[in-house]
Amino acid sequence: MKSFVQYLNEVSKEGKGLTVFDIDETLFRTFAMIKVVDKQNKIIASLDNQEFNTYKKDPDHHYDFGEFKNADKFANTSIPIKPMIAKLKAILKNATNVGSKVILMTARADFDDKDTFLNKFRQYNININNIYVERAGNLSGQNPAANKKLLFNKYLSTNEYKRIRLYDDSLANIKALLSLQKKFPDVSFEGHLVDKAGKSKQIRS
Repeated sequence: MKSFVQYLNEVSKEGKGLTVFDIDETLFRTFAMIKVVDKQNKIIASLDNQEFNTYKKDPDHHYDFGEFKNADKFANTSIPIKPMIAKLKAILKNATNVGSKVILMTARADFDDKDTFLNKFRQYNININNIYVERAGNLSGQNPAANKKLLFNKYLSTNEYKRIRLYDDSLANIKALLSLQKKFPDVSFEGHLVDKAGKSKQIRS
């Protein structure tokens, strides 16, 4: 049986890993809606997180992200997806031991109350102090997958990581990650599609 020191040495040779978890419908079942509004400020559609990931917006329309930024709604209504919460905690513990990194990456922009948002994770004994939350909604890409791709590229361009894996309920987001494989041929890529029960399956490019 390998000693922990031997394990650390092997991981060191392999290089650091980066594990990325989506939040909505991956770690928590959430209920915020994004409204699609026309020029007359009439609401023409209300989208949940999964619908928003693939929605094609008319150029004359705009999004109302009021609920998506509401930390109280996130804290008071979100339901933990227990298998993925457990996976996050286990990977975070191991990553801390071996020098790798875990981040959360959401399609949302900044919440209106950071502490209320973060306390939701503390409620389930997640050491959120050791996890940075990337808010892809702060970027100006065409859609959530395009924004997340920019963030994946940012981390990989540091040349700090030899492995990257993503847990996400959106196939588009996973494909966005895997599309970077040719650009970073020395990095090992894993994309894991998460279902409503919190089970995941690996997606190949």
